[in-house]
Amino acid sequence: MKFNNHHLAYCTNIHPAENWAETFAVLKDDVLAVRDRVAKKEAFAIGLRLSSQAAFELLKENHLDLFEQWLKDENCYVFTINGFPYGAFHGTRVKENVYKPDWTQLTRLVYTEQLFTIIARLCPQKSGGSVSTLPGSFKEFGADEELIFANLYSCALTIESLAKETGKDLHLGLEPEPLGHFENTEETLAFFKRFFSWCKDQDLDDKPIKKHIGINYDTCHFALEFDDCHQSLKTLTAAGLRISKIHLSNALSFDPQNPEALEAIRQFDEPTYLHQVILNTTPLTRFKDLPEFDGNTTATEGRIHFHVPLYSEPLAPLASTLDHAEAALSYLKEHPEACTHLEIETYTWGVLPDHLQKPLTDQISAEYEWVRSR
Repeated sequence: MKFNNHHLAYCTNIHPAENWAETFAVLKDDVLAVRDRVAKKEAFAIGLRLSSQAAFELLKENHLDLFEQWLKDENCYVFTINGFPYGAFHGTRVKENVYKPDWTQLTRLVYTEQLFTIIARLCPQKSGGSVSTLPGSFKEFGADEELIFANLYSCALTIESLAKETGKDLHLGLEPEPLGHFENTEETLAFFKRFFSWCKDQDLDDKPIKKHIGINYDTCHFALEFDDCHQSLKTLTAAGLRISKIHLSNALSFDPQNPEALEAIRQFDEPTYLHQVILNTTPLTRFKDLPEFDGNTTATEGRIHFHVPLYSEPLAPLASTLDHAEAALSYLKEHPEACTHLEIETYTWGVLPDHLQKPLTDQISAEYEWVRSR
């Protein structure tokens, strides 16, 4: 949906779907059920998630034509695609595999270019189109950064070509995440500084990067890093980096000195996704996954990469980082042109503890109401 100059969707990575037939079925059933609840009388924005298989199939035969017509018939539009998870994202061990293939691999480039072919066709002229992706790689992989730069630059040229062809504003958002190749404000600035230096060394124009590659600012991820939201957004923008999209999401917070809190966080230890833990020591202490945190620390606050609903605080003694999402919305009130693409991204409904569960349409609708109320 659109309000003022901003477009808001929820990311359909919530729904299990890996091929195009499954994805289209989800859109027809689950997504329209949400639309009918929250925006029946206005154009409804879809935050599309396409796996590599679904993207490949959508570009075959007349599938894209049929999908475009369906969007018109249902008064829906697509302005953004989540291109972070390449393959299966539900019902299997995802963990660090969500970073594979990373941006050193040609398969990641080809997949992302397919997503831009799709978004360039589907997105409205006024909204333009964004695609979000991983922050280059995962720290543990020890990726060759020059390969990352080369593939991202090639992608920027493809985006620029599509933007000129369609007259639409198209952009890729790299999504900093705990233990990603770059994960916080400081590391993001350093990464792009190296990227621009690489362009200079290769005698390449850096304008396609500045125009078409920016940051997907996830409020859960930056809260996990204990970064101040307003300061982070101001710093990134002042450095000439584009805020491509803002993910409105929420992380778990707990007191590591409270035995009851240490017991309570164990209910969020599940085998599908990585749940990185970061403690507010100096410097910050990081754990790759929740099982690796043994509770032995002098920290006064810990945060866990587990997306919890925007509308509901977890039960005491746990808390959340909801104030970071609220700060992002207040920043947009002060700086409405900083970013016009917003996406709700609580993808963990299927693995939430029972007390945070309710019917999916109710859950998603409640998140919309939370955002609109602010």
